[in-house]
Amino acid sequence: MKDSMRIQAICFDLDGTLLDTLADIGNAANAALLRFDLPTHPLERYRYFVGEGASRLMEQVLPQTYTSDEWRGRLLEAFEEEYALGWKRQTCLYAGIADLLDELTQAAWPLAVLSNKPDAFTQQCVQHFLGAWPFRVVRGQQAGIPRKPDSTGMQLIAQELSLPVEALCLVGDTSVDMQTATNAGSCPIGVSWGFRKVEELQEHGARLVVDSPIELATWLQKQRAEFS
Repeated sequence: MKDSMRIQAICFDLDGTLLDTLADIGNAANAALLRFDLPTHPLERYRYFVGEGASRLMEQVLPQTYTSDEWRGRLLEAFEEEYALGWKRQTCLYAGIADLLDELTQAAWPLAVLSNKPDAFTQQCVQHFLGAWPFRVVRGQQAGIPRKPDSTGMQLIAQELSLPVEALCLVGDTSVDMQTATNAGSCPIGVSWGFRKVEELQEHGARLVVDSPIELATWLQKQRAEFS
């Protein structure tokens, strides 16, 4: 991001940033593995499995001897069936997110979501959990569009907002999000309450890492004031 470019819109990652989805994703993946009598994983391990899309998640949870395209496809189908049944059992907004979104909405910030979660599930989660706030663009992983950390998703969101991509920030909890923002020329902002450690975010280019939603709101409002 160019230092002289004012941030004019906020793009959020979904899982691990706005929503704590770890248990529902992990339980769905484990249920899919059990269908084939394959070993499951502790839920905490899923902190390091998620973030790169459902297909990549299947690669990571499968035993090393089961990583063929056929096995990945079979497990992905089972996972999507299981997740469709349980996507809202334990998922919830992180503490402070509702207040953050209230403040940003009141201040007329354009809001967007960019996720590597399959688009149908992304739309479903945003509508159910975040429907009270006016997200202008919501994009999950779609066929034919490269997933994060490719910059295409950010560029498409910028186009839909009629803004240069450099005027966007991407708020996320993984190295994938930081790399995505960097690749797009946007501002990478990390959050410490998500799935990954602060060190990972810093090592992959985070301009800053915030420890609470209110800290993010304060920083964004300060950035706006400096350019007003």
